[in-house]
Amino acid sequence: MAEKDSQYLVGLKEGNRSVFEQIFREYYPLLCNHLRPYTHNKDIAEEVVQDFFCKLWDKHSELQINTSLGNYLRKSVFHHCLNHNRKLGNNHKLLHYSDSFDDTLAAPDSQPANELSKQLSKALLELPEKRRQIFEMSRFEGMKYHEIADKLNINIKTVETQMSRSLEFMRKYLKDFIAVIALIMSGILTLL
Repeated sequence: MAEKDSQYLVGLKEGNRSVFEQIFREYYPLLCNHLRPYTHNKDIAEEVVQDFFCKLWDKHSELQINTSLGNYLRKSVFHHCLNHNRKLGNNHKLLHYSDSFDDTLAAPDSQPANELSKQLSKALLELPEKRRQIFEMSRFEGMKYHEIADKLNINIKTVETQMSRSLEFMRKYLKDFIAVIALIMSGILTLL
């Protein structure tokens, strides 16, 4: 195992946030590209990788890796993708926030998360009204696509298309905050 991998693994097992961020930044794009042939969809690949990193952080102290970190991550994210496809279907999850977008954060040293909250609010305002409504119903109210379609009296394919466009827009708009989003999803940082 390479020395860099060993340092990453030690830091990760110890719960070092900056090591987790380094691993995330280095491997996130590679893992997304690795999954694209299996998902046939860039958004789903990114969603699966983000969810995988949350689970990786949750179990960081239990990791037992005997191969290179890259090989472990590729194999693990592939299996995570298989599980994701089996149980989630159309219930996509990019971000999980509380209903409030206050600038106040649970962690006092969370300047990046504070800025993320502001940027997310701005991004939501830039979405067309109907698309924003669909996005908020899905992400903030936890509604499934078919429930949104029924409530708004629209086709489920319309909901899927609008969500796909919303997620693509959000990923581009919030691209500088991808590591912060992963930390929020893993519970390290929280928005109030």
